[in-house]
Amino acid sequence: MAVDQQSLDFIKENVTVRDDSRGGKWVGIWRLVLLKTPPYDEPRRNGKVPKILTHRLYPQAEYSIWVDGKMELIVDPLLILERYLWRDKNTFAIARYKHHQSIYEEADAIKRRKRGPRPLIDLHAKIYVYEGMEPWSVKKKTVSDVPDGAIIIRGHTALNNLFSCLWFNEVNLFTPRDQLSFGYVVYRLGSAFKFYMFPNCEYNSLFVLHSHTREHSSVVEWVKSLDEFKRNSTLKESRGGLGLWMPYPGDLDSVSLPPVTRTSQAG
Repeated sequence: MAVDQQSLDFIKENVTVRDDSRGGKWVGIWRLVLLKTPPYDEPRRNGKVPKILTHRLYPQAEYSIWVDGKMELIVDPLLILERYLWRDKNTFAIARYKHHQSIYEEADAIKRRKRGPRPLIDLHAKIYVYEGMEPWSVKKKTVSDVPDGAIIIRGHTALNNLFSCLWFNEVNLFTPRDQLSFGYVVYRLGSAFKFYMFPNCEYNSLFVLHSHTREHSSVVEWVKSLDEFKRNSTLKESRGGLGLWMPYPGDLDSVSLPPVTRTSQAG
């Protein structure tokens, strides 16, 4: 279990943490791995390190299950591996998002919910349009381009590890909204990357979802234009999302985002 210092302190105050002979810390059968030096200014981006680069944090592990902190696991992890990987010989499983199937619909929803700076979300999406990624349709071989990354079940195969590294590269270069970049990396790898996307409703049999109160949107999430970033350099991250500020080898001004039909009030 990967935790930051604040989470580790909270765990120590509420449950018994056992130390082993090698200095490892355990809660029951779970080993706590402390992430000592967060690489980014943005907490949301820091969370992508253990989420996506699990194979780098646990290089000897054959399998991993990522679970968001808001979810309490209520079944044996081995049963999850059997159900989603071993039974049908999958190596990578992730839930599909219940509201959207196109990353451009999701980008529009992120802006409306103020979950990210609007001009940067637009820029991120325009880059993917320029790179040739089309909106999801029934003609595609995948059931959706938008995952619900609250749970990721994977075997640490060479191809899955490559996919995770490419996925993290997108999160590092552009916005930390990994649900936008997941579908793009799948698109770029083509038929080489196989994965199983299961219905979101199956969460109820695996977890208890603990609702969390989201803090008020940060100042950057209210920015309406790139000029505001230029006038106030403190709004920019210093160590992440740098690809959004580098000259792009293409005319993004000529790119129009695909039209979006807002079919879900929740999204």
